[in-house]
Amino acid sequence: MRTIKTYIVDAFTDVPFKGNPAGVCLVTEELSDSKMQGIAKELGLSETAFVRKEKEHFAIRYFSPKTEIPLCGHATLAAAKVLFEREVEMKFIHFVTVQKIDLNIYKEGDVIQMEFPVYETSPIDIPRELLDALGLQKNVNSVYNKETNIILVEIENVEILQNLKPDFEALIRAHDSINGVLVTALSNKKDFDFESRYFWPWNGTNEDPVTGGTHTFLTKYWAVRLHKKKMHSFQCSERSGFMEVELVSDSKLIIKSKAQIVFEGLFRV
Repeated sequence: MRTIKTYIVDAFTDVPFKGNPAGVCLVTEELSDSKMQGIAKELGLSETAFVRKEKEHFAIRYFSPKTEIPLCGHATLAAAKVLFEREVEMKFIHFVTVQKIDLNIYKEGDVIQMEFPVYETSPIDIPRELLDALGLQKNVNSVYNKETNIILVEIENVEILQNLKPDFEALIRAHDSINGVLVTALSNKKDFDFESRYFWPWNGTNEDPVTGGTHTFLTKYWAVRLHKKKMHSFQCSERSGFMEVELVSDSKLIIKSKAQIVFEGLFRV
């Protein structure tokens, strides 16, 4: 029987039991897709990262309880937190994803800085049924990101965003070819620029507590609207979480935040 060193890490938070919990499995040899999928389903978290040391980098793959996810921000942050804690002198990590995306990660005290790609959005008309399923009467704007296959819906009132209670069965019926819907609005908090919530019953859990991956396109979206390169993002889910984002160029952005390790153990497979 094989054992795998496994952690649960609350990402995008500075206290335990907030932010987004991710599983982190440190594997010494490549696992089958079915084995990783089974472990992710067993853990039941929105994503589990599988990390394996290569010669000059770490290979990283992400699985939700339902499927493999090409890129995941909070699980990357969680994996980096684990590696930095295991090797206290380490200041830099180079991850390579299944899509061969290079992710450069740096440690600055208790803050972790991640370099992510920037993705574009294009206008899209969304069906009335989708808005109804979200519990929305209207929206300000709607766009689509092809890399993540996610629809972004901007609304004018952050209090409506904070109180959304989607009908998830109706949401699935309203669209059959997307990975998720991100709803966003200007923040009413003095320390934050914008807020968001991410719903993805198609490929994961009903709601992702805090989502780094959506900021690959959400950052540029708000940077253009607010005429700002550096912003503070708050995800107003029940658990909630935060991050600082900076649009460095048309192809690179920086995400900064913190994470807390809350569980350490062995998976027996």
